Amino acid sequence: MSELITKRSRKSGLPPGSLVHIGKKKTGKTKITILDYDETSLHEKEIEKTDECIQFRDRTTVTWINVDSVHQPEVLEKLGQCFALHTLVLEDILNTDQRPKIEDYNDYLYIVLKMLYYNEKKNEITTEQISLIVGANYVISFQEGIEGDVFAPLRDSIRNDKSRIRKMGTDYLAYSLIDAIVDNYFTILEKIGDNIELLEEKLVGNPTTDVMHEIHALKREMIYLRKAVWPLREVISGMERDTHTLIQDSTRIFLRDVYDHTIQVIDTVEIYRDMVSGMLDLYLSSISNRLNAVMKVLTIIATIFMPLTFIAGVYGMNFKYMPELEWRFGYPVILLVMLAISVVMLFYFRKKKWL
Repeated sequence: MSELITKRSRKSGLPPGSLVHIGKKKTGKTKITILDYDETSLHEKEIEKTDECIQFRDRTTVTWINVDSVHQPEVLEKLGQCFALHTLVLEDILNTDQRPKIEDYNDYLYIVLKMLYYNEKKNEITTEQISLIVGANYVISFQEGIEGDVFAPLRDSIRNDKSRIRKMGTDYLAYSLIDAIVDNYFTILEKIGDNIELLEEKLVGNPTTDVMHEIHALKREMIYLRKAVWPLREVISGMERDTHTLIQDSTRIFLRDVYDHTIQVIDTVEIYRDMVSGMLDLYLSSISNRLNAVMKVLTIIATIFMPLTFIAGVYGMNFKYMPELEWRFGYPVILLVMLAISVVMLFYFRKKKWL
């Protein structure tokens, strides 16, 4: 968080629309790939110069331009000039800490989403901001530059000339991109569900401090996931109910389905948050019960030894005239008395179910 605040300070004093990258530092060249298609044709290519995109601006086909890595402001500036994008939109694309949202710029829609990945090695969730520009005959997607994405099945579907997407417009392509991101949320939630089950087993069997650290880490992930998913409901609801001409009525039915999936994801996130909070309470209760059990044993031991200590203390006094000191069988008798007291007290504690 401090790193992000430090990078935000770079924009102090700059006018609105200043193109400054805010986010994780990336290296390498920005990669731009294009899928241009209609029902009968498909052209797929990777371009070297941003100026080549202008030829796809006014085509009658559907064009999907994917920009991988947004750390180079000069590349986005040229792309913005090609498609007449507002400088505030370019500024938001470069700021990779945006909240999921949708904005209407008349000629196009600007949509911000969060694409999530589950890192198996680190056992944590990583996020990548996805920005979408939805125009009349083009969709431009901007990714931060993390290796891989969740759009491989969509690309395969576009390459299939018999698929539904080849017959539909840019609104359906935008829906398909959002749907791929939302469907991946369920995969993330399955991983989290498995982690919760493992933690529950550890919590019941051996609630160590390591388990507590895992619970806290999982709780932070749930807060992070909620922050990424919760605003998405408003985005999809806005697309479904908005009367913008870019969204066809035939596509609104599919958006309604994505909205239902989003609600399911949000409900699952809330359930998991409650479960993790309950696990933390259970951990604290387990530690408290264990401490109480230890204190109970120590208290019983101390209680049993109190009368024995008293007797040993009495006969440990150095007075010359003590009547029992001259008894021949005084020592074994005292030991028997102390043993009897211990047995009687143990029997009494067991009867009271304190043991």
